[in-house]
Amino acid sequence: MIAEPGTADNLALVRARIAGAARAAGRDPAEVTLVAVSKTKPVALVRPALDAGQRVFGENRVQEAEDKWPALRDRFPGLHLHLIGPLQTNKVTSAVAVCDVIQSVDRPKLARHLARAFDRTGRRPDCLVQVNTGEEPQKAGILPGEADAFLKDCREVYGLPVRGLMCIPPFDEEPALHFALLRDIAARNGLPVLSMGMSDDYETAIRLGATHVRVGTAIFGARPPVKPQS
Repeated sequence: MIAEPGTADNLALVRARIAGAARAAGRDPAEVTLVAVSKTKPVALVRPALDAGQRVFGENRVQEAEDKWPALRDRFPGLHLHLIGPLQTNKVTSAVAVCDVIQSVDRPKLARHLARAFDRTGRRPDCLVQVNTGEEPQKAGILPGEADAFLKDCREVYGLPVRGLMCIPPFDEEPALHFALLRDIAARNGLPVLSMGMSDDYETAIRLGATHVRVGTAIFGARPPVKPQS
């Protein structure tokens, strides 16, 4: 019987595909950072990725990040943790304490709370503005038509260290169109970081300029189905 590939094997394959996609696009593979999305994954499943040298991870929930990562930071120097899920204002102080990058800045109220937390704590994680490129009402993110003004406020009014943009395209639309839109918004605002592309489309995202790809399922396997409530 052939053993199923584990986390380390999956990670190696993803890294190879990132490098191949970058070279095919005429880019240096070192320009693309792999954010291993470890949300909902236990430490036992994350540990092989750490042992294989992966140091950049993404979490959706602040509470999970607080529970999982402080002890791992002590054992694995150089860890870099990205918050990639929606951030509630009552979790801002905790997020600032535990995360190195906040990818989901998406509204003025959150920007205000982040600015206050930065001043209060002295910590200033890099920030990415999440753009709702598909203008989906159920999804977080600033609308594309409002992105330029919001970015200006984040920088000039709130003083946030905004480094780039993030998006999650609609699952039933061609992602390249959304990646190109995000790239254009970033370019006209002088932003170097583009977090776009997940397990099914990160190679396309790299072709269109992604500097960070967020890959979970292709590394750690599918998340277990949610059990219906009785």
